[in-house]
Amino acid sequence: MIIGNWGLGLIFQTSDRRVLTPENLKRTTSAVWATHSRMGLKDQSEFIRPGLGQITFGIQLNAELGVRPRLMMDYINNCVETGDVQMLVIGFRRVGKHRWKITNASTAYEVVYSRGEIVKAKMTLTMEEYL
Repeated sequence: MIIGNWGLGLIFQTSDRRVLTPENLKRTTSAVWATHSRMGLKDQSEFIRPGLGQITFGIQLNAELGVRPRLMMDYINNCVETGDVQMLVIGFRRVGKHRWKITNASTAYEVVYSRGEIVKAKMTLTMEEYL
């Protein structure tokens, strides 16, 4: 069953053939404020604008669960380096009002067989709202 996606290349799903799900998904919403000093009084705050949202989560790339780690790592790293921007959907609902870009992708190689075949890797992705 598909549980979400970021574009057509990163599809989160659970089935008897493939498991790829986001782990520890954290969303940050922020705002930009200005502080004005006043003589003899407390500083006064002024709301300027909403800040860009940010999302961080991990994904487990495991060949034993039907995911080809090397292909997925190459795809995600290419998206980072080319500035790809897509809608993020979790549970059939868009996350936020805008599309998302991957600003950072880090990889931990957990199991590598002889000749460099990656069997299991963990990626941590950081996304930022794109306007």
